[in-house]
Amino acid sequence: MDGMVGRRTMEGCLLMNEYGHLRWQCRRGMKELDVLLERYLQEHFNAAPTAEQQAFANLLSLPDPLLLGYIMGREQPDNQEQRRVIASLRRTPRT
Repeated sequence: MDGMVGRRTMEGCLLMNEYGHLRWQCRRGMKELDVLLERYLQEHFNAAPTAEQQAFANLLSLPDPLLLGYIMGREQPDNQEQRRVIASLRRTPRT
């Protein structure tokens, strides 16, 4: 994943193959995580600063139970940018 995040086209959009890879990584073993992660990717990722994009990509490499623990507030990531992403995920409406 290193080097993948932060490269943008002239229009400011993530290159399509990189976006597709992140979208694939958003598909987890838990439907609740799928929905939250895919919504963040669609609605917030492209506008996020590069450091936040990288933090999101790094969160996608974590096991589902740990990631869910972060989202549920049972645990907290050490990384400041990851905490920002988690806070954004928590604010995402669950429909």
